[in-house]
Amino acid sequence: QVQLVESGGGLVQAGGSLRLSCAASGSIFRISFMGWYRQAPGKQREFVAGILSDGSTNYADSVKGRSTIFRDNAKNTVYLQMSSLKPEDTAVYYCRIRANGNGDYWGQGTQVTVSS
Repeated sequence: QVQLVESGGGLVQAGGSLRLSCAASGSIFRISFMGWYRQAPGKQREFVAGILSDGSTNYADSVKGRSTIFRDNAKNTVYLQMSSLKPEDTAVYYCRIRANGNGDYWGQGTQVTVSS
């Protein structure tokens, strides 16, 4: 079993910063992808940022230049540093990890609320 535990969400004013963390535990080997998605009320879940095993990263246009994704392989942890936050960044943020071949694992989500 693989468990993902997210942390770091909360309430922040527009223009502020947050760092989200997602720690994976359990029977994990060969993590190929670690990423963050978000879902705002009434909207579909969308991709935010991802990082591959070779360290290459990809970002949604909506957060590019304001967010940085990075990982600590020793801790099986992925982070999302977000700055210059906007009210439209308000959503539940989910961590996703692909590992163990075809394994696809999601965290329980952490709420990020940006007040104007």
